[in-house]
Order: sequence, then structure tokens, then C-alpha cells
Amino acid sequence: MGHKEDLLVGAKRALLEKGYARTTARDIVALSGTNLGSIGYHYGSTEALMTAAMLSAMEDWGDRLGLALAGPAEDGEDPLIGFWRRVIGSIQQDRALWMASIEVTIQAEHNPRLREQLAEGVEQGRRGMASLMTGVPEDQLDDETVRTLGAVQMALMSGILTQWFTDPENAPGPDQIVAGIRALARLSEA
Repeated sequence: MGHKEDLLVGAKRALLEKGYARTTARDIVALSGTNLGSIGYHYGSTEALMTAAMLSAMEDWGDRLGLALAGPAEDGEDPLIGFWRRVIGSIQQDRALWMASIEVTIQAEHNPRLREQLAEGVEQGRRGMASLMTGVPEDQLDDETVRTLGAVQMALMSGILTQWFTDPENAPGPDQIVAGIRALARLSEA
């Protein structure tokens, strides 16, 4: 690996260990085994390197999340409960990546390039969620399903994530989440 790749690996490690706001150029250099001058040479600035690191971490997170959510249901398990069991398991196992996903949203407010990339990722997430829930391949989904089912599923995940980060002792489990979804559906039928 060259300095450019080493810097990216070091920045991703720093992002996961310290978070975006607390990571300094010196942290990245220490974790990458490079020097301060190589940041400017390869990325132009620490901010540009951190943006690249965040985007790369988000790709990693998306890949890991996709694998976790597409996993098999347990024998006799309600598929929707299995889905939420896997979401919560991922939140617990990959806390640093989930936290980075929140931090990237905040940083995107001040970084147009990052916001554009994040918007593309959110659209892919909607499509992926709709595909997981319907079993229809992503390239065969209609836009209405993506904008409804996919978007609502993403919104539910954001809310569940917030609850698990702030109050894990009282955050809803898979059974409670599914019961709540079904109760909402019943209300709309009344």
C-alpha cells in the first residue's frame, strides 16, 4: 500500500475510534504511519481526506448492513421480526459504523460534496430496504415502492437507532417494533 491508501485507512480508523469532529491530522498520521505533508499532497486537506474516509466507511457500513439484513430468519421466526432482530444486532455489533453514519449526516450540512454522496447513499438505502422487504430485485422495483416502503423503512431504522444509542435499556426489541408497525396498520384500517 502507498501513502494515499495508508492515509485513507488511518483516517477511517480515526473516524471510527474518535469520530469526525475529534480527529486531527496528527491522529491520522499516527495511525497511518505517514507524515503530515502527505495529507496535502494526496488529498489537498485534512477535510478532503476525512470526507474520503467517511464515504469509504459508509460504503463499508452499507455492505456490512446489507449482509446482516439479508441474513436468514431463524426457524419459524416471523420474517419481519427476524429483520428487526438483525438490525438491532448490527447496531450492537457495529456501533462505531452506525455512529459514523449519524456523524456523516451532521457533517454533510457543511460539505456539499459529502451531502451529494450521502443523498445517493440514502437513495440506494431506500431501494435496498424496499428490495429486502418485498423480495423484488432492486433493479425491478417501481419508484412508488422505493419512495414509500423503502423510505418509511429507512425512517424507522433511524428512529430505532436513536433509541438504541440513547437508551438501550428501554429501546424496543424486535417483537415490540413489529407489534407497533402492525398496530399502526390497524389504525389506518379503522
